[in-house]
Amino acid sequence: MKSINFLGRRVRVPANLFLRVGLGVLMIIGGIFSFLPVLGIWMLPLGLMILSIDFPPVRRFRRLATVRIVGWLKRRFPKIAAKLGLT
Repeated sequence: MKSINFLGRRVRVPANLFLRVGLGVLMIIGGIFSFLPVLGIWMLPLGLMILSIDFPPVRRFRRLATVRIVGWLKRRFPKIAAKLGLT
């Protein structure tokens, strides 16, 4: 079974390609409807991370976003970045 790191936790995802893609798309749709009580905006990045396992364009977008967010954290909040191990 494959896994991804999300918010410091290891999340296991299905090994089947179609289940992974379906789960990723459902998570993104759930993130779009985050105004509903059970769904939240946290589902959007998790869905993108699940899709990035199988789709290179999404993987490139995720890597670019990670580089930009880490750079921003290092510039803006160096103590927090050091605490998270991003230095």
